[in-house]
Amino acid sequence: MSEQYRLVPLRQLKDQQTRFAPRDQKVAQLDRAETLLSELKDDKRYPYEYIYYRITGFRPEADGPPIVLDGADLRADLQLFLHDLAMTVEHAIDEATEPVLTVQEVGRRYNVSNRTISRWRKRGLVARRYVINGRVKIGFLESSVARFVSEQRARVERGARFRQLTDDERDEIIRRARRLASVGRGRLVEIARRIARKMDRSTETIRMIINKYDRENPDRPILTSPPPGHLDDDAKAKIYQRYLQGVSVENLVSQFKRTRSSIYRIINEMRAARILSVKLEFMPHPSFDDPSQRKEILGPMPALPEGKAPRRSKPPKGLPPYLASLYETPLLTREQESHLFRKMNYLKYRASLLRDRVEKDIQRAKTTELDEIERLQEQALEIKNQIISSNLRLVVSIAKRHVNPTSNFFELVSDGNMSLIRAVEKFDFSRGNKFSTYASWAIMKNFARTIPEENYRRDRFVTGHEEMFESAPDTRVDEHEYEAAQRRSVEAVKGMLGRLDERERRIIVSRFGIDGNKEQTLEQLGRELGITKERVRQIESRAQDKLFRIAKEQRLDLPIL
Repeated sequence: MSEQYRLVPLRQLKDQQTRFAPRDQKVAQLDRAETLLSELKDDKRYPYEYIYYRITGFRPEADGPPIVLDGADLRADLQLFLHDLAMTVEHAIDEATEPVLTVQEVGRRYNVSNRTISRWRKRGLVARRYVINGRVKIGFLESSVARFVSEQRARVERGARFRQLTDDERDEIIRRARRLASVGRGRLVEIARRIARKMDRSTETIRMIINKYDRENPDRPILTSPPPGHLDDDAKAKIYQRYLQGVSVENLVSQFKRTRSSIYRIINEMRAARILSVKLEFMPHPSFDDPSQRKEILGPMPALPEGKAPRRSKPPKGLPPYLASLYETPLLTREQESHLFRKMNYLKYRASLLRDRVEKDIQRAKTTELDEIERLQEQALEIKNQIISSNLRLVVSIAKRHVNPTSNFFELVSDGNMSLIRAVEKFDFSRGNKFSTYASWAIMKNFARTIPEENYRRDRFVTGHEEMFESAPDTRVDEHEYEAAQRRSVEAVKGMLGRLDERERRIIVSRFGIDGNKEQTLEQLGRELGITKERVRQIESRAQDKLFRIAKEQRLDLPIL
């Protein structure tokens, strides 16, 4: 779906659940969110705490005044949430507790086309991804279809009454379109909308007929074709950015004087460039080239032996609650670990093959190929996060052994987490070694380098009053109050960044190193975005002005501004 979230809390919840929630939790949340969607009313308002609880089963931490969400916006965003979450989970067809209908089966049952079903999905028909005969396909639970039909009965009946256009009706459409175009009655979309109302047809059907006629009759088209002309990289980036912001292709056609096909080609070209700019590394394995191994590689994680409970370890005493919670995630067995690493690298391998194909002719990149690349990379990232979550306690235990009076325990944990993430990328699972052994070596090697460097800097800039500084209490501000203020500032900045468009947000985050991102120069960002250094500076200046206005409106006093 190309729509953008209207509500920042729902977008943040989507980011959190799609990236970090385990598969079983995602499945449960899909069921709860679908039930919740059927209960929402457009004319009501709902507390975010209630929505969060209904989807996740937990209460969010209270921080600041309660957030109330408009019902209409909430329904639209919850449909996006269901789509985005469902696309990160694959269901085995035999796991379904009720019949599953394919797109074709739904079409036959209600006498509608695949395109109509696509429109139904945007209206709230919840689709999920099922592995059917070894292939991943879109499917619908029978209860989901029944719920949608009950709520949208008029729409379903209208779709079932659809009939093919006769030749006389097509001629009538062309005649009306030519008359409206000759008197200057709007662009293609407006013309199609007017004719659709008169002839009781969909706007999309009328638009397709007019476009087809113009293609087949270039000597006497209804609409004047836009002049070809060359678009520079800045113009292409602008088209792609506006498309991401929700501007329709029809409006882009009119604004940039291009054909629909050229607009779609530019969008795919810029999207492909963005995908290829992200480095992709994987550990090869002979089984990746064997088609007979695919089902086993992509299958579910090996289960524990019967009667054996998941291994859990007790957290050391004195750990903060959020670090102690890491010990609640069960440890992986050697077989489970090997399976996840092979599956993650196989998904990257398949994505790499598609990326190579796209890179050969980036200007002819296909939407289906780009969708598949992103799907494979997202699945690989989900598995990577699962491996990381199962090994985070390893970082804590090693950091506790290296902490001393002159080092900061939490900085050690943070550095160790980065080493763990790099270790997941570099681990060669085919050698049969335990990942915890490799990760421990990588983390300790990093500590052996960083701790002496930190001590050297501390000794070099010693003042002679360290004992006094360490023993003297800080009376300037209450520690808990300071942390709460910091959290509020971080949330405020995230909320403000959410009001920028994607390119402005990308530039601000990268220029100032926000949220752990590496700081980048204007030239580096220009190369990544396909625009000039001066253009990056202009966008950065415009984004800062926006942030300043937002902060002034909300009466925020933030250090970044």
